[in-house]
Amino acid sequence: MTGVTTLPDDERVAAWAARRIAELLEQARARHEVARVALSGGRTPLRTYELLAQQAVQWDAIELWFVDERCVEPEHEQSNYRTVQTALLQRLPSPPRRVQRMRGELGADAGAQLYAELLCSCVPPCVEGLPALDVAVLGTGPEGHVASLFPDAPALHVGAQAICLGVHDSPKPPPERITLSLAMLRAARRCVLIATGAEKAPAVAAALGEPTPRAPVSLLRRERLEVIVDDAAAGAAAAPPGAPPDAPPDAER
Repeated sequence: MTGVTTLPDDERVAAWAARRIAELLEQARARHEVARVALSGGRTPLRTYELLAQQAVQWDAIELWFVDERCVEPEHEQSNYRTVQTALLQRLPSPPRRVQRMRGELGADAGAQLYAELLCSCVPPCVEGLPALDVAVLGTGPEGHVASLFPDAPALHVGAQAICLGVHDSPKPPPERITLSLAMLRAARRCVLIATGAEKAPAVAAALGEPTPRAPVSLLRRERLEVIVDDAAAGAAAAPPGAPPDAPPDAER
């Protein structure tokens, strides 16, 4: 069952999400010494990353991976790596064990192939045979895209063993991107979906509704998904509020 936490505003969403991600990372580290998290870019998670840098996380046991990337240089203003570097990496008290960025400057297909090889060589597999990330931090667009998997895109139908994909026709610029596959997101031990603002209400409703390729966010694995939203994004799909912001939710809901 999907866990849904609804909070009054975006600042409280960011604070809650930062604490929850830190908690999940520490739980993963306790299980197998190294915790592996994949991060998204975009505007929504920025404040979460800033607050995550303040959490009590043993960063030398954390590997940072990426959910998707635009095919630009890492210093480019649209680079997800640059976003994470500014909001999180530059604020940490000590560097992570590993930061493995997607090399968007290589182009969509070459960058995707290289990243798939890195994931296979560095991340132990789950029972499905795919590299198993401990946590994937996700956002969504108003139309329900997740990572760089857009509504009705061919990338949603590439098969259960696909790891990383090159995207050439993103409806949002730039058109060329690299993204983890839907199968990889479904294989993650936990996905944390963060959404704020009334424009995200349709996507949140879709995430909790019937699975459909018209809204890729609805295709995530529900029993491994946690949704953290503000009142505006919850909209008509609002579930009962989560626990108070000073009491993090249980790890296994």
